[in-house]
Amino acid sequence: MDDYYKKKLSAERLRPCYEIASPRVKQYLEAEIDFVLERIQHQHLVLELGCGYGRVLKRILGHAQMVVGIDNSLESLALAREEVGSHPACRLAAMDASRLGFRKRVFDRVVCIQNGISAFKVEPRRLVLEALRVTRPGGKVLFSSYSPRFWNERLEWFQRQAELGLLGEIDYEATGNGVIVCKDGFRATTFGAEEFLSLVSDLHVSPQITEVDGSSIFCEMTV
Repeated sequence: MDDYYKKKLSAERLRPCYEIASPRVKQYLEAEIDFVLERIQHQHLVLELGCGYGRVLKRILGHAQMVVGIDNSLESLALAREEVGSHPACRLAAMDASRLGFRKRVFDRVVCIQNGISAFKVEPRRLVLEALRVTRPGGKVLFSSYSPRFWNERLEWFQRQAELGLLGEIDYEATGNGVIVCKDGFRATTFGAEEFLSLVSDLHVSPQITEVDGSSIFCEMTV
């Protein structure tokens, strides 16, 4: 399960997941990016954790001085390079988000959206600590997960993916309460506001929880 996204939902198999999204899901995806862009300034150095094929990177380019995208799939990174081209303000690297190869206090913004905190299948505490480690004082770290109010739209989106063979068949007996389970081992959980706050309660950061568009829960941490 740790390598599910890397083996089954990377590169060319990942792109159709977004192409088949309903208008409501596409609205959610856009709302997440808009929320992030509102917090990025032209002088910022931005890191995106789990950049995939470059869907979000393309939108951040032009809003920041430099954008760095990391992913553990070489195939996805190759596709991301095609997406962003040879843009001088973009760098890509193969890297584990829980073991970042950057020195301390490098980035002004670290971004991990669309439920990466659950989808990466790494220990959430470790993921957050690494993001905070590479963020400059006064910088911000942004994590997002799904809002409970978006459950029906999210489930319908995953059903579409399963019908096209992008995911395994959904196990409806095990699916519910924010968790989607497929019979091939795929399992998608979520982080709620209380879980985010509990995760960072002793980390000496200033967390702010925001529900965006009735579809996302953002945990925004100021270092």
